[in-house]
Amino acid sequence: MDSIVPLFLGYLEFYKLRTDAERARQFISERLERGESKILLARLDDEPVGFVQLYPTFASLSMKRSWVLYDLFVKPEVRKRGVAKALMEKARQLAVETGAEGLILETAVDNLPAQRLYESLGWKRDIEFYRYFLKT
Repeated sequence: MDSIVPLFLGYLEFYKLRTDAERARQFISERLERGESKILLARLDDEPVGFVQLYPTFASLSMKRSWVLYDLFVKPEVRKRGVAKALMEKARQLAVETGAEGLILETAVDNLPAQRLYESLGWKRDIEFYRYFLKT
């Protein structure tokens, strides 16, 4: 937890969101304790430098599990060193190991570096479906 929280706060800052270490710790703890997410942590020289958080979901049509890759963050000072690529590969391995149909992710339309990474790893942008959201 001590390794993940500072990275999670960096992730929130990247998206210009308010950061609250105690709230972040509680959120992450609840997800992990309840088995609601998996977090993969990347280290360089034993220092935590990035993470990916995945949430399970299920696809009724294929009757299989899928994983939503919701959070991906790498510290700015170690970007372009293959950390994000390694995390994405570990996420793919988790999907294979759990017999999942696949992985799903969303990214901002202006996040071109992330889009280039995903496409270089074989991810395909969805052109069949629209995404909708209802705020409550």
